[in-house]
Amino acid sequence: MKKLNFILSLVAALVVTSYASARDQIKIVGSSTVYPYATVVAERFGQGGKFKTPVIESTGTGGGMKIFCEGVGVNHPDITNASRAIKSSEKELCAKNGVKDIVEIIVGNDGLTVAHSVKAKDLNFTKEQLWRALAHDVDVNGKLVANPYKKWSDIDKSLPDFAIQFLVAPPTSGTRDAWNSLVMSKGCTKVAKAAYEAAGKKSKKECAKVREDGPAIEAGENDTLIVNKIVSDPQAFGYFGYSYLIANQDKIKAAKVDGKLPTLASIQDYSYGIARPLFFYVKKAHIGVIPGMKEFLAEFTSKGSMGPTGYLADLGLVPLSDADYKKVRTAGTQLNTISLN
Repeated sequence: MKKLNFILSLVAALVVTSYASARDQIKIVGSSTVYPYATVVAERFGQGGKFKTPVIESTGTGGGMKIFCEGVGVNHPDITNASRAIKSSEKELCAKNGVKDIVEIIVGNDGLTVAHSVKAKDLNFTKEQLWRALAHDVDVNGKLVANPYKKWSDIDKSLPDFAIQFLVAPPTSGTRDAWNSLVMSKGCTKVAKAAYEAAGKKSKKECAKVREDGPAIEAGENDTLIVNKIVSDPQAFGYFGYSYLIANQDKIKAAKVDGKLPTLASIQDYSYGIARPLFFYVKKAHIGVIPGMKEFLAEFTSKGSMGPTGYLADLGLVPLSDADYKKVRTAGTQLNTISLN
């Protein structure tokens, strides 16, 4: 029996050694919104000299979750960034594939930004106006019809008299999910919601459907492309995370939403109506196996990184409150896992 136990222990040790030696670099996928923050942390982490710089791929939140939840082991990513919380369906997928111990880290707060060129006139949109510009169907004179609005002024005479051109995130994007929840759902009128429910449809899902006749332009997961498009065309709009506004303030500006601009203060206290938290998720099973995992967590959740005067604040990350920061730091150092039920 002792000999058998020794052999089993030796085999296990060899498996772990092989597992660890197969990859010596942290692999991260996920949100394009969290990507700029994660990239800076990864670069600083790599410059420390003890570990290689993590490899980060911007796949979008939904795409990242799908890849992350495919399994445990060196052939699967260690971390996925997310611009929304993990969904119950994604928890089920992770659990099904053996990804059962997951650490959730709230990075900080972000404000979805409705942006346009600095050359354009300042604007103030209501959520209903944004919904009417982008929705597949809208209510007109009490009836639900295919979206008829071609120009902003068709929606409201106070809006610009030029064609609606609005770049939107793809369905796999967490930013799109947040936009649907914070703008499309809340901007959707009571008349439209009642019509959907009367037809036996879920109003939340239907209100989020985006028109396919031209004015709404799906832009892909690269938010920099949206920035470039609205810089080149002063009549174009797009939405993305606050960091992209901060990084391109010489070329683009934010439109007000319900009378509010995204600022550090309005995002942190959520008085800006489309503010949201950002996340990343970590496979606990990879900690201690992939070199540098625990140390990377410690760096990302340090005050020097995500604190009020940390280097991520310079990129536009809105820091957490002291109480929330303490919870996140504890989760990052003690590796507290979330429930998958």
